[in-house]
Amino acid sequence: MKSIKYFILSVCLAGILLASCDSFNDATDAGKVAYVSVKIKTNLQLEGLTDFSDLKVELKNYDEGATITKPFATELTVDSIIPGIWDVFLSGRVKNNKGESFLMNGSLSREVILKDRSLEMKANSMAVTPLVFSEIYYSGSRTVKNTVWFRDQFYEIYNNSLDRIYLDGLYFATLVPTATSVKVATWPPEDGDNYVYADRVWKIPGNGTDYPLEPGESFVIAQFAANQQLDIYNPNSPVNCFSAEFEFNMNNPNFPDQPAVDMEHVFYYGKADMGTVPQYLTAVFGGAYIIFRPKEGDTYDPVNDKSMQTKDLSGNLSKNQVYAKVPISYVLDAVEAGRNEADIQRKRVPNILDIGMTYVGSTYIGQSVARKLVGTNEDGTPILEDTNNSTEDFDRNLVPQFRRYGSKMPAWNHTLLN
Repeated sequence: MKSIKYFILSVCLAGILLASCDSFNDATDAGKVAYVSVKIKTNLQLEGLTDFSDLKVELKNYDEGATITKPFATELTVDSIIPGIWDVFLSGRVKNNKGESFLMNGSLSREVILKDRSLEMKANSMAVTPLVFSEIYYSGSRTVKNTVWFRDQFYEIYNNSLDRIYLDGLYFATLVPTATSVKVATWPPEDGDNYVYADRVWKIPGNGTDYPLEPGESFVIAQFAANQQLDIYNPNSPVNCFSAEFEFNMNNPNFPDQPAVDMEHVFYYGKADMGTVPQYLTAVFGGAYIIFRPKEGDTYDPVNDKSMQTKDLSGNLSKNQVYAKVPISYVLDAVEAGRNEADIQRKRVPNILDIGMTYVGSTYIGQSVARKLVGTNEDGTPILEDTNNSTEDFDRNLVPQFRRYGSKMPAWNHTLLN
């Protein structure tokens, strides 16, 4: 209670206390401090909530260095409070009766609590998508000879939920056009607004429970899961991709298969094979990326199921190429990246999935985009922002980094098993 005497002195000077302040030293006796209580009523602004176990209320008095933490209740009484100026915070996650998770936040600032009183606080919610792209590095880098290097691209995906998620059968795809363009495709009118369209589709292998991802863990899919900074590759690269969990192995002897698990190739322009060019990269100008999973009971096979194939009716992209249709209802997360801020006029991703666009502004500059940190769980693992607006959700022009905010590596990562 280091500032009790300063508090009482200021109250005396203001004429708030009726008692005499002649004997100031006596006022420092903690036994004579009259504690107060506060009732906090919270309006959650969200219906159908069933699980409040992760939600907490904190009261902070910065002058006293005091913090009081209580489990959440819609009407909460906190006793034994030192009179003074307090901030009140509500934070944590809740679930509704559909099992959906939401991040709740509420606050009251600089509340003067000198006697028993009541406070009302409004708490806002943000839906928490279980799996999100946490960092995307697509721009590539320059070599010591000033040539271009794109083998160091990677895509990190984070478990933003409070539940274990099995990655087996999770799909990754890039949408067309592969880079933003003034050329706009015309899709079959019967598709309506129900699909997005991919040039290439990959899938995480597994038997259903091979690759668990716990809350607070992330995994990385690297274009080439090697130490990019080796002399035989690019010492100027900003990243070492050796610890990536998965890679897009294209069976290129110049870039040999690494210990990371190989992604399963699913679709490329209407076929299951990878094509004749032994490399896979997404546009260094910025692509449109999705992760998705079919609904329970659905089978997704865009090669053999012709109803999941289509062409651009306008021919602006190509008159002959076949693209994979991905139902929007399957998409877990989508991020659109472009050359610069102006590219948002040439969006490929429907607004329902991503209303914005992120960018780094140039190519081969060794910079990435990373989803913003909005909070932490009880164990210190990050909570990442996901408002379906990549303009707002991502920080830009960062040095690429695996597990930027302290997300954990899954136990089955090959570097932990050796």
